[in-house]
Amino acid sequence: MAVEPAGPAALAAAAVTDPVDARPARVLILAPHGSYRLAPFSTAAHALGFNVVIASESRFALGMPDAEAVHVDFTDPISAVDRFFAMHRILPFSTVIGTDDASTELAALVCARLHLPHNAPESVRISRRKDLARARLFAHGVRVPCHWVLDRRYNLRPQMEGIVFPVVAKPVALSASRGVIRANNQNELLAAIERIGGILSEVSDPDEASLLLVERFIPGIEVAVEGLLDNACLRVLSIFDKPEPLDGPYFEETYYITPSMLDLARQDEIRRTVQDACDAYGLREGPVHAECRINDDGVWILEVAARTIGGLCARLLRFGIGFTLEELVLRHATRQPFELRNPEGAGGVLMIPIARGGVLKRVEGVLAAERVPHIIDVHIDVREGYELVPLPEGASYLGFVFAKAATPTKVLQALRQAHACLNVVVQPLWKVSLG
Repeated sequence: MAVEPAGPAALAAAAVTDPVDARPARVLILAPHGSYRLAPFSTAAHALGFNVVIASESRFALGMPDAEAVHVDFTDPISAVDRFFAMHRILPFSTVIGTDDASTELAALVCARLHLPHNAPESVRISRRKDLARARLFAHGVRVPCHWVLDRRYNLRPQMEGIVFPVVAKPVALSASRGVIRANNQNELLAAIERIGGILSEVSDPDEASLLLVERFIPGIEVAVEGLLDNACLRVLSIFDKPEPLDGPYFEETYYITPSMLDLARQDEIRRTVQDACDAYGLREGPVHAECRINDDGVWILEVAARTIGGLCARLLRFGIGFTLEELVLRHATRQPFELRNPEGAGGVLMIPIARGGVLKRVEGVLAAERVPHIIDVHIDVREGYELVPLPEGASYLGFVFAKAATPTKVLQALRQAHACLNVVVQPLWKVSLG
């Protein structure tokens, strides 16, 4: 499958022509509880003049201004699809957006019923389920590490025969590095599985609560890729370098820097590999977020998700270009043409890690961090008095620091300096056991 070429500073911008149909597009946004992505998509849709319908189980999401609200049970997709189809017959939707992993498969089901451009629901499910994704990549000849699927419902030791260490154990359907643990021997793997089991106690799907993917640890550097699929052809928007080593035992991401400092040949190999993975899964339309490892053997796919990047990191694609990633996704989905160009300079984000658990008392040094040259925003998400939960159990970051400079090196230096200014004051959390 041909991949559209892009330069080393492949950030996305858009020049948009007016649509022939002047009627405002009507956008259905599916957002699970606590979605980081709901507000950016809603804001982008309103900025484009679209009418917005938000479907969620969350009371907060349903209370957003200037949007029609629909309460929906994501665990009953048949009823949800029927309800949206009835709404569509009265006043048609132009597109349906799933903001996160928990809603992308439902969005595909809705689009299929409404005959809107979409990925096959099975393809989205494969991309979301790590065990199914590994099997599909292997069957299609895409480079994958040796891997094993373990079922916690049965005796683990016989299932572990033949596993070659070191390995990484992970749930089959969680994201953001949650529950991802490196193990260097069998005892460490058993301990990791027990710890992951505690995290999976909140998962309702029986298979997703019981199955674990165990795969050989892949040494090397790591990058993230953001792209858009148009009729199965991948258009790369950006390649993000992750300059901090991610060797375990947990895999908390911190710095994202773009444009990538990798040479053009390696960037082209990354694009081709992500395209091959999309082809293997059967993905054809919409946003793609990929994670890759790179070493002397080549490019290895860690994941390819049929959604945009998580958290607030998508803001990196707006610096200097005037358009957000969410706008691009909505313009693409509503078939409004756009052109990509390369802006000047570099951008980066620090996802502020949670180093230790407890109750957040305060974050000191925010003003000092904001005064660091090239820092353009320090955004603290967690409020004082809330509990901080580090990886592998945690599912969020303390906040985000953004920088923009002439070169990726200057961006990284600024983010490191700003991070050094921050002092997170945490009070231990004492939990009372009633057992």
